[in-house]
Amino acid sequence: MAKSKDDVSFVRSQLVEALPPPITEVGVLGWMRKNLFSSITNTIMTLIGLFILYLVVPGTLNWTIFEAVWSGTSREACTTIPQGGALPDDWNAACWPYVGAYLKLFVYGRYPDAELWRVNLSLFMFFAGLIPMAMPSVPYKRENIIFMLGIFPVVAFILMSGGNLNLNGFLIPETIFAPSEFKFWIDFLVLTAIIVGFVGWYMKATATDPKSAMKVTALAMAVLGLVLFSMAFDFGLESIETPLWGGFVMTLVIAVTGIVASLPLGILLALGRRSDMPAVSLFSVIFIEFWRGVPLITVLFMSSVMLPLFLPDGVSFDKLLRALIGVALFSSAYMAEVVRGGMQAIPKGQYEGAMAVGLNYWQSMRMIILPQALKIVIPGIVNTFIGLFKDTTLVSIIGLLDFLGMINLSHSDSNWATPVQALTSYVFCAFVFWVFCFGMARYSLFMERRLDTGHR
Repeated sequence: MAKSKDDVSFVRSQLVEALPPPITEVGVLGWMRKNLFSSITNTIMTLIGLFILYLVVPGTLNWTIFEAVWSGTSREACTTIPQGGALPDDWNAACWPYVGAYLKLFVYGRYPDAELWRVNLSLFMFFAGLIPMAMPSVPYKRENIIFMLGIFPVVAFILMSGGNLNLNGFLIPETIFAPSEFKFWIDFLVLTAIIVGFVGWYMKATATDPKSAMKVTALAMAVLGLVLFSMAFDFGLESIETPLWGGFVMTLVIAVTGIVASLPLGILLALGRRSDMPAVSLFSVIFIEFWRGVPLITVLFMSSVMLPLFLPDGVSFDKLLRALIGVALFSSAYMAEVVRGGMQAIPKGQYEGAMAVGLNYWQSMRMIILPQALKIVIPGIVNTFIGLFKDTTLVSIIGLLDFLGMINLSHSDSNWATPVQALTSYVFCAFVFWVFCFGMARYSLFMERRLDTGHR
């Protein structure tokens, strides 16, 4: 067929270069169109949010930064002098010199100034071990975990308390069968027998290689002996009683202890609640429901006020230790339910597959079920950690002056008494808690993305 004169058909001999995407689909404009103005409802909500920010943000920035007082040595520096030199009658901005004057008290509490190097060294060891352990690319994770869970707690406790504790007979009372000069070694043998019995049970339950079990037993005995000896040895450090501890350091002590103790206890309680053994399941259910059924403030009051009434005469426990135990048991009950939810989300086929390849109960839990369950409930675990970190402020009610307790204590100083004193300190307290809680939340999101194996 002959080509007509009006035929304008054209066959391109080369590919056309790809055009850039529309400017409204990429960059800031693309993100705003997709997330803020994707529909009429989202547009209305965005405009309402912008209006609220317009009302709140300028005044907040002026009060906390632009019009705030940043230098001074007393309350007079934080006054606003009206025009004409009249007496100050308006206090309309934050008084940050007051926070600077009490910063040491807020951080360390009433810990002696000459011994603050011990607290600083403990904090340095904590963050020096925590940061590389939280970074997946840093090697030697096993050694780091051993340091954080085995070495650091003992060294930090010795540094902050002074060590040289009287541990003779803390398990076995002095009797004709346990004379005073041998009580330390008798206690050591009792704890060793407990460890050996636990390792033997674990070997039988998990079919662990006997050589590996012997290595674990030897390591546990060595660590136990080192811990007992180091805590009873006189290092020449001044003894600092826990009532002198306080501030943000005490907040970290309570929060970290509760977090570290609640996760393994919560896992064991979750396993116990799902156990086929009636006694174990009943005990776990009663424990979890009891601790979840009472508020934390009740637990703290019980440990601080009521518990000493049930102890024999002459027997007492440190108030901080009682609070630590109460917080750990309370948070472990909530952690148990979080872990149990993750285990219930695992398909039944995973359990059947573990049994099909010959794994026993503990092996299947350790290698198949728990890794998947814990990955699923990372948001719930971190949410429990964040709640526990904020709940540490409740200990100030029972006389333990943590971060918030020290802030409230500083309000009695007339040298800095102003109408904005309390508000300034509470804004500072809220900001510090927000930084740590936001950091935990962002790290949780990072781990979720890193461990995500789903297909999007």
